[in-house]
Amino acid sequence: MQRQNDRELREELVKLRAEHRLLDDEIFALEANGAADQLTIRRLKKRKLALKDRITTIEDQLTPDIIA
Repeated sequence: MQRQNDRELREELVKLRAEHRLLDDEIFALEANGAADQLTIRRLKKRKLALKDRITTIEDQLTPDIIA
């Protein structure tokens, strides 16, 4: 059961990282344009940050705790 859960988390992680990269590219393109709507850019950055938080949460779940 744990392996299946880990596999599902890893699959979600791949999707989230891909979406994060796409948002990064989209933000870069809008900022390079110069005439981009700042509200749109702000919303994209907020979405990107939320994705990063979710990615970090999943990585923490997949990484075993090491007691030093």
